[in-house]
Amino acid sequence: MTSVPPLVGVIGGSGIYAIDGLANVRWERVLSPFGEPSDDLMFGELGGQPLVFLPRHGRGHRVPPSELNFRANIDALKRVGVTDILSVSAVGSLRADLPPGAFVIVDQFIDRTFARNKSFFESGLVAHVSMANPVCRRLGDALEQAARDLALPYKRGGTYMVMEGPQFSTRAESELYRAWGCSVIGMTNMPEAKLAREAEMCYATIAMVTDYDCWHDDHEAVTVDAVIKVLLDNADKGRALVKRVAPALKGRGGPCPHGCHSALDSALITAPEARDPAIIRKLDAVAGRVLKPAR
Repeated sequence: MTSVPPLVGVIGGSGIYAIDGLANVRWERVLSPFGEPSDDLMFGELGGQPLVFLPRHGRGHRVPPSELNFRANIDALKRVGVTDILSVSAVGSLRADLPPGAFVIVDQFIDRTFARNKSFFESGLVAHVSMANPVCRRLGDALEQAARDLALPYKRGGTYMVMEGPQFSTRAESELYRAWGCSVIGMTNMPEAKLAREAEMCYATIAMVTDYDCWHDDHEAVTVDAVIKVLLDNADKGRALVKRVAPALKGRGGPCPHGCHSALDSALITAPEARDPAIIRKLDAVAGRVLKPAR
């Protein structure tokens, strides 16, 4: 990684299906051994910084949370050389001081999903990566500076509760997550963050609050109409944030100082002679740095 220039990948959530203002734009289909990504990838440049954009739900919002092929999405981004991922996500608020329109630079997750493939590794090649600090502090710093420059209402730090969906929470669930100290709730950043760590990519989330979750007395019923109204305003600000932060990342030299780009150094537990050659080939992009194909 010492000689690889940074390539920023942006995963756009609800309401963000493209990034305007890019130079040299092209859409390209990228094949993955893990299946079809959510959509083609959009390549372009922002302020001289190469950028790759993926609409998480596909253009037109075609793919629901539980059917997202998270592994194909992350593999495709890694396969084209992405080193740093900015995840832009719509969320509900679990705190009174995070009203609709607020932005949260998340630093922790609680994963309550249950119907998703959560790892690139499987029988025949086992690995355990650390998720103690699931987001890259360097990307978080860049997001915070960009939010400050744009005078966006933001909070640095907070726990993102990731639920399965597609239904919204019951009030009892919402109150439980508040008791756990969660800040926001959404349906998409897990296992996305786990897979980005396995793929040795820096990852950070900017969570855009669209509504109070149903715990709030004035917001007991979360509706799509209410969410979309705030979503459209947030989307413009989210795109502005990406356009501000991406060029600021082009000056990075060498690998991430927080270890994101070396997460697999001590993660592989299957003995080399016992590793399945077919899985090794499948992981050529994700883990090629630490795996050697069987002869």
